[in-house]
Amino acid sequence: MRTRDEIECWLTDMDGVLVHENQALPGAAELLQQWTDAGTPFLVLTNNSIFTPRDLSARLRSSGLNVPEERIWTSALATADFLKQQSPGGTAFVIGEVGLTTALHEAGFIMTETNPDYVVVGETRNYSFEAITKAIRLLLKGARFIVTNPDATGPSAEGPMPATGAIAALITKATGMEPYVVGKPNPMMFRSAMNRIGAHSENTGMIGDRMDTDIVAGIEAGLHTVLVLTGISDDSEIARYPFRPDEILDGVHQLLSREPIESDEI
Repeated sequence: MRTRDEIECWLTDMDGVLVHENQALPGAAELLQQWTDAGTPFLVLTNNSIFTPRDLSARLRSSGLNVPEERIWTSALATADFLKQQSPGGTAFVIGEVGLTTALHEAGFIMTETNPDYVVVGETRNYSFEAITKAIRLLLKGARFIVTNPDATGPSAEGPMPATGAIAALITKATGMEPYVVGKPNPMMFRSAMNRIGAHSENTGMIGDRMDTDIVAGIEAGLHTVLVLTGISDDSEIARYPFRPDEILDGVHQLLSREPIESDEI
């Protein structure tokens, strides 16, 4: 079993690990600085496909965290990377926000409502009945069904709101077609992230706060897994699953290296 000392590259979830309700969690800023100073390759991962890396970098900066946009990997980027490999220069009908459409454009995809190769569904705050109907009809005509992430609900100040997984379930019910989901817990998202920074599973660690996405995907991708208890998981949540992370920590502050304290000579 690998120890933390053998880890040379890191992937980390964002919400519940580095930030909580737009506030930096203890040790997050210091850990990011530690990695930067040491030249440690790392990426901050999120299943959120609404925002571009530039948007997310700015949002993290307002929380007190310095994460350059090239250090952010979203389910939208992973989806675009996957589709570029599958069908270079392909076409797609997209339900989603600028994070997804920008990623697909930069991957060379053409957005169209006429016989697209794919229907791609991502996060949006403005789900349109008309767009969902169009997606259903295009799938029934032969388009292939891709979803950025499986999350059924997302957080808001007023409480849970329907997210990508819920809309995908509606489309599945209407078409009988199951989507291919690129984001966590599909370990493909981790593999594409590792490719981005030239990392290998043998020496890469994954930090997350969810057993059902971060940890299971990390295990399946062959990574050293670290669960932090600053998100949704607690002992009872951990006990529900038949697998365990390599480490369970109170928070990312416990990943900070401690310099030896020099005692004054008497």
